[in-house]
Amino acid sequence: MEQPLYEEHPVMFAAHPLLFLLSLALIPVYGLGLLILLSWWLQCLGTTVTVTSQRIVVRKGILAKYTNEVYHEHVRNIRVGQSILQRLFGVGQVQIASAGSADHEIAVADLPRANEIKAIVDRYRTSGAVGALGFR
Repeated sequence: MEQPLYEEHPVMFAAHPLLFLLSLALIPVYGLGLLILLSWWLQCLGTTVTVTSQRIVVRKGILAKYTNEVYHEHVRNIRVGQSILQRLFGVGQVQIASAGSADHEIAVADLPRANEIKAIVDRYRTSGAVGALGFR
């Protein structure tokens, strides 16, 4: 039975604190900062990453929707990237490549606890392979 183990939206401040503060400083300049923050917030709100015991699902969009999913058993490579500031705030970019694609199939930036996604997929990817062989 499939169980949700991780569900998050990308974050704004923790991922890019300097850009966030600069946007706040630009609010008095014809509301430019407010437009930047609103656009950024809608983009974060419209992106959801869900990791279950069987698959990774990325949903993007508010009006139009885009969904991409990869089952753990098909994951070939997981890459987690973090800048120094992102490591301090516990966020990062996750890229997942599956056996059926030459490049990464899923790429989402600014996710909280990005390393947790890798740990979950690694745990279920290996336990699924062991279960398939009947050694559980």
